[in-house]
Amino acid sequence: MKDMNILEVAGGKPIKLWTQGVPVEEEARQQLLNTAKMPFIFKHLAVMPDVHLGKGSTIGSVIPTLGAIIPAAVGVDIGCGMIAARTS
Repeated sequence: MKDMNILEVAGGKPIKLWTQGVPVEEEARQQLLNTAKMPFIFKHLAVMPDVHLGKGSTIGSVIPTLGAIIPAAVGVDIGCGMIAARTS
């Protein structure tokens, strides 16, 4: 089973999605594409299963930057309860 998909973005960095079996709403997808095209994004974006449209940035996204800080990327739901657990 493939755990992660990569979405190549024309004019931007790739987006790695850990969203197998999880629908990504179109508004959140567009927000991610816009973010991936920012010139200071470092290597790639990462998207977790709790992805959804957010104010300032997409909830469930990890946005690495080089030479920039995006305070709005923290979002208003910091510590919302996502956790990682090893399964068989």
